[in-house]
Amino acid sequence: MLNKEITEQKFAHFSEFLFRHTGIVLGENKSYLVRSRLSALMHQFQFDDINALISSVISQQSAEITHAAIDVMTTNETLWFRDNYPFDILKRTILPSLSDVGRPIKIWSAACSSGQEPYSIAMTFSEYCEQSLSQRMNMDIVASDLSTTMIEKCNAGVYDELSLSRGGLTPQRRNQFFDIQNDGQSIVKPELKRLIKFQVHNLNDTHLVTNKYDVIFCRNVLIYFSPEVKEKILQHFAASLNKGGILFLGASESIGTANAYFNLIRCEKGLYYKLKD
Repeated sequence: MLNKEITEQKFAHFSEFLFRHTGIVLGENKSYLVRSRLSALMHQFQFDDINALISSVISQQSAEITHAAIDVMTTNETLWFRDNYPFDILKRTILPSLSDVGRPIKIWSAACSSGQEPYSIAMTFSEYCEQSLSQRMNMDIVASDLSTTMIEKCNAGVYDELSLSRGGLTPQRRNQFFDIQNDGQSIVKPELKRLIKFQVHNLNDTHLVTNKYDVIFCRNVLIYFSPEVKEKILQHFAASLNKGGILFLGASESIGTANAYFNLIRCEKGLYYKLKD
């Protein structure tokens, strides 16, 4: 008989483990979340007791089990063109201001999950170039996530009907940027994929990324980190932006004490941050 009830001690140990390896903070009332995420691994790795599975994860005796647990705890499905306004600002304000930089525009989609955000950025860029008749602009998008599984999904660029229906993917965009496969699923067209480099990256490892970007998207992610880790990540974002660079956070997120690095810019439907000079 399967035991899926996590003891308080095991939950505390797992919470500490997850924070140490990812920077993510689990609230005291999140035992249900751990149970729901790890239950699928019990069958995969043949555990009858979820507490035994947690012990195996923490001990790191099996890299496969440990990585799988981190994967399921950090995986979140997202939406196409989430909240719309960041992509409107990108098209109407940011891209025109960068049209004469004489190099590819560089954008980082941090914690890109299943790929909807970076592909939405790429679609926005493609639409801007088409509307402005600009043949000179190029864009390099780096999209990163802690989950190896998510990065593999992003690279594949294959989405089912349910995934495509979530967010602002209009019929016109579906026709323009996706091909329908024989199994009924849709795959992102090669010309869009070429704009994006997907890579595994832990935001908590702030020393790993040395590139400079014009825009960073890190939306609805920082809420999962402790204040100390959040500030460290924001400092790293500031160091990773070119002069006048732009940072988009989630609608309910703020920069807190990192306001020493950024100016808050309000727009009609939301806000974003600009690197201070």
